[in-house]
Amino acid sequence: MAAVEQWETEARRLGQRPLDEVDPEVAEAIGLERVRQAEKLGLIASENLVSRAVLEAEGTVLTNKYAEGLPGGRYYGGCQYVDQIEELARTRLCALYGAEHANVQPHSGAQANMAVYMALLHPGDTVLSMDLAHGGHLTHGSAVNFSGQLYRFVHYGVNRETERIDLDEVRAVAERERPALIVAGASSYPRTIDFAGLAEVARAVNALFMVDMAHIAGLVAAGVHPSPVPHADVVTTTTHKTLRGPRGGVILCRAAHAKAIDKAVFPGIQGGPLMHVIAAKAVCFREAAEPAFGAYQRQIVANARALAGTLAARGFRLVSGGTDNHLFIVDLRSQGISGRQAERALDEAGIVVNKQLIPFDPLPPMRTSGIRVGTPGVSSRGMGEAEMTEIGNIMADVLGAVGRERGGARSGTEGTTQRVRALTARFPVRA
Repeated sequence: MAAVEQWETEARRLGQRPLDEVDPEVAEAIGLERVRQAEKLGLIASENLVSRAVLEAEGTVLTNKYAEGLPGGRYYGGCQYVDQIEELARTRLCALYGAEHANVQPHSGAQANMAVYMALLHPGDTVLSMDLAHGGHLTHGSAVNFSGQLYRFVHYGVNRETERIDLDEVRAVAERERPALIVAGASSYPRTIDFAGLAEVARAVNALFMVDMAHIAGLVAAGVHPSPVPHADVVTTTTHKTLRGPRGGVILCRAAHAKAIDKAVFPGIQGGPLMHVIAAKAVCFREAAEPAFGAYQRQIVANARALAGTLAARGFRLVSGGTDNHLFIVDLRSQGISGRQAERALDEAGIVVNKQLIPFDPLPPMRTSGIRVGTPGVSSRGMGEAEMTEIGNIMADVLGAVGRERGGARSGTEGTTQRVRALTARFPVRA
């Protein structure tokens, strides 16, 4: 009887104890991460700061609900409310981009891409995509990724002189290889992508056309970058980069592919969807439809240009000469330092970037000759062009000091951390 009473007492208390009491180690790590995000400038192009509403939606009781299947056709009972939420997310996403069909269940952008390949291809089919070393993505055919192991990927890159996509090269490779699918989209390409031109190449070789717009989805939603939706058979994206939503993926497609796409997501590659994340996606899509979101996206681009311009004025070479979107790549070879060294030095100063291959990079991926810099996160904090000039000068001071240290001179970077902290204090993380 005592054991039963003890269990009843524990059951009543289940879920009522706070995190710092249940697991102080995890709580401490979360607290430290909160401080890190608040006190450092996040310039990683694939990261952003979500709104309070997105955070609230994701941290709800929806995490308790299993909901395999689609709204109106679940394999579990009790799905009437999660059906409403998923249908809101799906219809809002279609309206945001003018798409015929949407699936909001993929757990990530990688799984969205996997589902598309499964729906449209057979193992061993030929796919043409952008070379990872020139700015493409791991799931666009890297040999270490499922995509490169299950399908025969061939690649196009950027022109050595302009460092931009050359449609004539894409056309030549497509005519030679006759791919079943052409994939557009990139993870580190600072220029506008000509979706209409690439779609024309795909039609000329009777290939399907897919666009992975993960990095530029927010820009597209706001009309700051041309939309791939009118030109592509299928469009995938993450929701956590410029779109400023929770971590996850979605798929947009023509109605003709809807059934195959939905079947590939479930039961093809996933079981139950993450309903708490889908709720946060729905909130994100609503926020992206607001006029303020367009102003935010325009500020992201203005900030990227201002920050890139400051570094260029300080003597740093930019891949392709600049940027049209939310990111740019800095070539560090003239400074005599690697991307890995730059990443570490900037992090110590309170600025977070990632090392990045430049086109035709002589260094390996874990060292690199460049860094990738993006402005979605600092723009979410409310910073503008004046702050980008300040950040650019801090970065130039830090990176110049690293180069001097390699030459045996004193670094002279005292006070850079304080300069960063002054900025983050003026523009706090509000979520």
